[in-house]
Amino acid sequence: MIIIGGKMKILGIIKKIIIVILGIVFFSFTIIMTILLLSRNDYGITQFNNTSLLFISETYNNYNKGDLVVVEAKKIRNIKLRDELFVYQFDNSGIVSIDSGIVSETYPNENIIFFEDGGAYAMELVIGKPSKVYSKIGGYLSIILSKWGFLFIVLIPCFLVFIYEIYALIFEIKYVIKE
Repeated sequence: MIIIGGKMKILGIIKKIIIVILGIVFFSFTIIMTILLLSRNDYGITQFNNTSLLFISETYNNYNKGDLVVVEAKKIRNIKLRDELFVYQFDNSGIVSIDSGIVSETYPNENIIFFEDGGAYAMELVIGKPSKVYSKIGGYLSIILSKWGFLFIVLIPCFLVFIYEIYALIFEIKYVIKE
């Protein structure tokens, strides 16, 4: 009987360790996703100082659907001919999209760049130059960072954990009072 009780005690400790590890992993994930959401700029792009994260939603130029492209902002004097740049592009209704192109000319005095396809952009609309590409990660992140994805993957599980902890606290208080 003592041996069985000892084994149950060890299993209980292992269970608590696993729950704590899973909790730390989940809440770290939640904090990182929240930081990514809160770091969006006026155009809906996640941006940290001079680094932007672009999620590729359809196959485009050298990028596949689901790629995560890390883009570094550059000053016009650091942009060279034939550099690839990402820029914000507005349509007639004011909807923002992302475009990329190869630089054909720069005009530092006017703060304007020209792409090989003939497009001209003010430096305020230039996101930057791609520095790294991570395959498939962008697709997962774009799902998690969408409204519904964040709700079902982050907020609802956090709420359920919160409710469970309140239940466990009430159960423990009732148990202590009865003793």
